[in-house]
Amino acid sequence: MMAGQRGKELTHIDRAGRPAMVDVSDKVVTPRVAVAECRVRFPAAVAAQLRASGLKSAKGGIVETAIVAGTMAAKRTHELIPFCHPLPIDGCRIAIRWHGERELRIECMVKATHRTGVEMEALTGAMVAALTVYDMCKALSHAIVLGPAKLLGKRGGKHDFGADAIGKAG
Repeated sequence: MMAGQRGKELTHIDRAGRPAMVDVSDKVVTPRVAVAECRVRFPAAVAAQLRASGLKSAKGGIVETAIVAGTMAAKRTHELIPFCHPLPIDGCRIAIRWHGERELRIECMVKATHRTGVEMEALTGAMVAALTVYDMCKALSHAIVLGPAKLLGKRGGKHDFGADAIGKAG
């Protein structure tokens, strides 16, 4: 148990201590939304080159490709993370903007109406979009840094988190 988490337990462990998918069949179906972000930091010369190109590469539009990849990943999270439930995603929006001179901020918002949350889908979408940016830019430098990646907020279910992030995105 982590400090400050008294009374909380891991949910993907059964009574015998084996990995298990959470049974959500008794949970109430409610609207769920989550927002996550991942940052991509470039060396100064690479950032300048990307800004000058309008974030276009020989492989195509970097932002456009990352948005498609992140959206596809959010929809297929259950195929990547073993205990995630397959969810009918109601909406997915990815925003990619410069944050300062050398860093892109990728934000992914996912919505669903279901018995379980969409935090993993939002995180997966943001992170795969960041990986796509790296893939499209790695010919310029391997010193590109991904992260941090983090959940900014979620709404629906037992506990809401990061209401400010949800208010801006949702």
